[in-house]
Amino acid sequence: MNAGVSSTRARLDAAIRAVAADSRNDHAPVHLRVLMVTQSYYPFLERGGSAATVHALAQGLAQRGHSVSVLTSDLGISTQPMPVPAASKTTEGWRYDQDGVETIYLSSRGSYRALTWNPGIFAFCANRLSSFDIVHIHGTYDLFGPAVARACRRAGVPYVFEPMGMFRPIVRNFVLKSVYRQLFGEFVVRGAAQLVATSLQEQRELIEEGIAAEKITIRRNGIKLPALSPVPGAFRLEWKIPQDAFLVLFLGRIVPKKSPELLLEAFAQWRRSSAVALPSVLVFAGPSESESYVRRLQAQVKRLGLTESVIFTGALYGDAKWSAFVDSDIFVLPSQNENFGNAAAEAVASGTPVIVTNRCGIAPLVEGRAGLVVPHKCEALIAALDQLSHPELRTRMKLGCKEVARGLGWEQPLAETEALYAQLLSDLSVVPRRQTRFEPERSTRRDLSS
Repeated sequence: MNAGVSSTRARLDAAIRAVAADSRNDHAPVHLRVLMVTQSYYPFLERGGSAATVHALAQGLAQRGHSVSVLTSDLGISTQPMPVPAASKTTEGWRYDQDGVETIYLSSRGSYRALTWNPGIFAFCANRLSSFDIVHIHGTYDLFGPAVARACRRAGVPYVFEPMGMFRPIVRNFVLKSVYRQLFGEFVVRGAAQLVATSLQEQRELIEEGIAAEKITIRRNGIKLPALSPVPGAFRLEWKIPQDAFLVLFLGRIVPKKSPELLLEAFAQWRRSSAVALPSVLVFAGPSESESYVRRLQAQVKRLGLTESVIFTGALYGDAKWSAFVDSDIFVLPSQNENFGNAAAEAVASGTPVIVTNRCGIAPLVEGRAGLVVPHKCEALIAALDQLSHPELRTRMKLGCKEVARGLGWEQPLAETEALYAQLLSDLSVVPRRQTRFEPERSTRRDLSS
């Protein structure tokens, strides 16, 4: 990065920190009208961490005095029991207002995997987009982002793009993802006023994918603890896990990217080689990508001789999720790639030491303090399991969890998001940018991306 770009990036970062600091001292920026755009949203938490993250951001910004609307897809609102009792049917789909956040669930007219086609998005943009000060697009590989980005550029409304760890194709569908990038992805990036990365790791990946460093702001995710702490032992009692068993928890979407097969193999080898006499149990808690994938994992469990020592609980939310964290001895996230690692942060906040791979964005925050960071290799996982099976190290890590958890709340990320919006609206029109293959195009209303 040349000296001019470094200076520009430093000035923008300093301004955001200053506004964020003022915001934390109750001197909030001007009231903003914010539209958040996401393919999946609360209460569809089985679709992954993005649904919960956007929900927390939307609620937090509304509590800070901003007008917040969320535009998302109807993934089955009419079939939902509580907590969506007051949703009203509209010409666009369903509308729901809670805690100061307006949510529009657009009706779908077809879907492929997690992607849906929602033609109502065009009418929404035509009728309402110009009423917002700024738009925040979350996630990649859907049709929501490109449609709203195009409308924003036509209307001159600035937007922030947060890829949420999805911009770089990994694990599968490389050809389809490459086609999407060429047709839609680069277009969305070109027009964005700024991109948000949730960790240094994601920032590096975005730069390697051709995005200018000065166009990326780092803002981590936060965690929201339950109002009441779970009763210790309740999760073990429900699932008939002995109170003295060494309980290893994997909590999250059960998908190949998170490498549950690798954890199973490491757990089996550790049990065979460990001198620890206590029983040990591995719990997989989370929604599955498909029944066939779970059956494949269950077949691996049987092949490894772990039938009595591995439990699949299915998805856990709310109190059940926090109860699992509290009752676990350690939490493991052996992911191939994780832009942050919300579940690992929640485990730390619960006082449970973690093992994460060095491909997880949260790794620098927990390493040596609240857990162990290892390469994405079976041998490394085995060694980490062995280390944390000893009570002395776990006790030390539990103390570290308390320290790390103090810096994982939503207050700072919300203040930084709020400050980013305010700074972009006030200053970005005069910020010079280096030419890249993702060079922004000029807006017809105001140029906030050049």
